[in-house]
Amino acid sequence: MFEVYAAFCAEHVIDVNPLVLQALEKTTATDSVTIKLPGNHHLRDAQRLHDKDVLALSKCLRNNKRLTGEQQHLSSVGQFYLWFMYVLKVVFSVPTGLDFRYNNITDEGIGHLVDLLQEDGSSLLSLDLMFNDIQSDGAEILAKSLQCNSTLLSLRLSNNKIENRGAMHLASMLQVNSTLRELELANCDLDTQSVIAFAIALKSNQTLRCVDISRPLLFSHQEEWAVHVAEMLKVNGGLVELHLGKMEMTDTGMERLTEGLRLNGSLRYLDLRCNRVTRDGVRHLADMLKRNPTLEVIDLSSNRIEDEGAAYLSEAIAWPGCVLRELSVSSNNIRTEGLLSLARALTANTTLNRLYVWGNHLEEPVCQAFGELIASGRLHPEQADISAYMVDGRVFLSEVHRGLRRRHDFTATPHAESQQLVSLQS
Repeated sequence: MFEVYAAFCAEHVIDVNPLVLQALEKTTATDSVTIKLPGNHHLRDAQRLHDKDVLALSKCLRNNKRLTGEQQHLSSVGQFYLWFMYVLKVVFSVPTGLDFRYNNITDEGIGHLVDLLQEDGSSLLSLDLMFNDIQSDGAEILAKSLQCNSTLLSLRLSNNKIENRGAMHLASMLQVNSTLRELELANCDLDTQSVIAFAIALKSNQTLRCVDISRPLLFSHQEEWAVHVAEMLKVNGGLVELHLGKMEMTDTGMERLTEGLRLNGSLRYLDLRCNRVTRDGVRHLADMLKRNPTLEVIDLSSNRIEDEGAAYLSEAIAWPGCVLRELSVSSNNIRTEGLLSLARALTANTTLNRLYVWGNHLEEPVCQAFGELIASGRLHPEQADISAYMVDGRVFLSEVHRGLRRRHDFTATPHAESQQLVSLQS
């Protein structure tokens, strides 16, 4: 495949990117191929992709049928390129995933990638464009192409400045598209209007499984978005994973959200990190957990629930029938009383097996209690963000850099998705 790329670059006077060549050399004849070209490789000086690199790659990966129609207009180098494309179609699998994170792709590059999405017989299942230079126009082009696309399952656009206009086009796309399973739009400068638009679109879209709209730019303190998200959760039966981090959510927003969760029967993963939730908001969440039969993972890290909030959660964890499996309350200003209540709840609960508490006040009684949980095997060291050690007969806790990860492979086929759950990269 790398020879195809080099030939096309020579035909169109495009500088060959050595990292692209290396990635294509590793592409083999398998049933599933993901071309990985992230621009943040920690072991090499990455030559980041630009729009012309995307043009060359997209042309090389285009469907053979369209290229055959252009044969008469190409030079001898291009003729070789087309012949090799025919061989490529037979010998190599068409890539099912493109990983273009941390590059310099702009709206122009999106126009080239859209050709792949619109190609007849496209097999592209995942497209990762996080941390590029895509703005509103690129998001609009991408959204329009996905209105008629029936293959792409995962789209990641986090940390691109698509802003409100680009997000509105993507929200409109969700009202038509019935294929996409995962959509990530964290740190994309969404505002209240586009967040509400996504909530409205998800009332009718039952296909999407994972949505991340963390860190929008919300200038209103009324939390209107929470009302719409709650109404969406009451009727949506497909959403499994919802990320609402850095939303400036208060206890009022949490109360609205739990009203929707009480009637929801599908959500398993709820991300509420880095908000402004206190003990009062957690009380509503804990009451909901006693009745919710599906919610398994909750991320409350970097809020301020304190001892009373931890006590509310402990009561819910110990409640018969609680299905919570993973919980993060790191950096919540929880002191000894609250942390000990969580430790006691673990002894009464057999479902919760991952707990993250670092960043709170880990005083001696807390160290002793969690040290015993780890020593007894109730809390496995690889399922927590703390590790116990002893000095002069006293137990201390140290930090282990672990956290919650996504739980579902939304890039799998719908059949495979229903058969097994696997971890995604965080």
